[in-house]
Amino acid sequence: MAIKIDKKIKGYAVVKPEDKAAPAAPAAAPRPATAEVIQMHENLERPEQLVGSTFKIKSPLFEHALYVTINDIVLNPGTPHEQRRPFEIFINSKNMDHFQWIVALTRIISAVFRKGGDVTFLVEEMKAVFDPRGGYFKAGGVYMPSIVAEIGAVIERHLKNIGLIHDPELDESTRKLIAEKRAAYVAAGEASSAQAAEAGAFPPGAMLCSKCNTQALVLLDGCQTCLNCGYSKCG
Repeated sequence: MAIKIDKKIKGYAVVKPEDKAAPAAPAAAPRPATAEVIQMHENLERPEQLVGSTFKIKSPLFEHALYVTINDIVLNPGTPHEQRRPFEIFINSKNMDHFQWIVALTRIISAVFRKGGDVTFLVEEMKAVFDPRGGYFKAGGVYMPSIVAEIGAVIERHLKNIGLIHDPELDESTRKLIAEKRAAYVAAGEASSAQAAEAGAFPPGAMLCSKCNTQALVLLDGCQTCLNCGYSKCG
């Protein structure tokens, strides 16, 4: 007997005569509703070799430097769809005072990396952690509210390097405006301001910018202006 099929065939299976005689399996109990988990595109096991990068963190809160290593797995190698995804993180230091929470942090972050999906949320979550004792300034005037926040900044830098986070580019007019404002501030300031400009740093006495978290906010024409990102309180 011929049977007309109106729908598109998406798959098929060969049924043997003995299969027809087998009793139908009982219907499985309905699974409880859970949140959807986005997995990696492939069934992944840790390869023998991974590619990665190591970053050094020197904080005044620690006697010894922290070395953060992030290893990536390469998906679809050798194809136009090749992509690096973070797979694991290790933090090493001679300082053993915070060994327990550092090990716990690396295991949790590595587990999130291996789950796949959008892992960039880790950056904002970690950079929002504040130390009750107060933060510190890095070279270049960038304020770090805690050591956890700086680890988050390292993860952000790595994700930018592998293309998972894209930094918004300043347009040509904004870059030109920042250069003009910086030149005007140096011209009206002291010799120390000019020396700082030559060294690539921001003028001494600059305040913290609430937008880019950099100590580059100066008073220009009666308005607070950031010499790093161009932010102005006057709009």
